[in-house]
Amino acid sequence: MPADAPAPVFISPDAMREHWQGHRRLTRRVIDAFPEDQLFAFSIGAMRTFGELAREMLGMAVPTIEGLISDEWAAYVEAQATTREELLRQWDLATETIDARWPSIPAPHFQDVVTAFGQWTMPAHALVLYLVDNEVHHRGQGYVYLRALGIEPPPFYARN
Repeated sequence: MPADAPAPVFISPDAMREHWQGHRRLTRRVIDAFPEDQLFAFSIGAMRTFGELAREMLGMAVPTIEGLISDEWAAYVEAQATTREELLRQWDLATETIDARWPSIPAPHFQDVVTAFGQWTMPAHALVLYLVDNEVHHRGQGYVYLRALGIEPPPFYARN
């Protein structure tokens, strides 16, 4: 391939956004499955609560999209929800914002190297994949917590 040829595309930006949003829909169901009194209280082995993990995911999602659009990266700040209702409200707002702002990221920019939040330097597409990987990892912790609480988690493949 010539040096000036565009990089091959495995997945379109719209398909990537939809893939991520499928994971976000499933994570939302996991948040909703937690009893209110356990979401920010229950943990195993000194791990963070699922409420704290969800706040981390929220704190990264929209700020990453905004950083990819503007190349301006504010310091990472975890979301501040303290109830399931507030966490779900913020989750839904972030979902809408991702859908609205995602098209503002030019497709070629996903090949550019960025430094997110002053600490993670990688191609933009790798950063988006990191967001998904991080969410899947933390959602797995949530599944373990739900099972330990005697609650059947949503099927892992149900992302619609």
